[in-house]
Amino acid sequence: MTQGIEVVGVYVRDQDEAVAFYVDVLGFKIHTDVRNGAYRWLTVQHPDQPAFQLGLFVPGPPVHDAATAQAMAALVAKGAMPALVLAVDDCRAAYQRLSAAGVEFTQAPVERYGTVDAGFRDPSGNGWKMIESARGPA
Repeated sequence: MTQGIEVVGVYVRDQDEAVAFYVDVLGFKIHTDVRNGAYRWLTVQHPDQPAFQLGLFVPGPPVHDAATAQAMAALVAKGAMPALVLAVDDCRAAYQRLSAAGVEFTQAPVERYGTVDAGFRDPSGNGWKMIESARGPA
């Protein structure tokens, strides 16, 4: 039996706002955008990782009741959810480009552990680490 992770979800406050950020700013592509009544299954993919999808989901029915959805939305807004990691070729250049596009950075690029990393948030408050990929020998 073959198994693997295909979709990892993050909770967002507004899916259209999330699309504008993940597609227009970060350069992801929409993979799936379907509705079933009020429920919307929305996933995006990084163009270099076609087998992996990031789900952009709003807490609420059919998965959560109203009270749970409200509590989860509050946690996301506070940045309490685990940080996601975005690998980039050049962290400082990506920082400049994304800063110019209005991305809220929580940490400017810092060199440590043999690489460079920075921190930012999406419009819903989800934390991201942007880490420069290790370069192999020239």
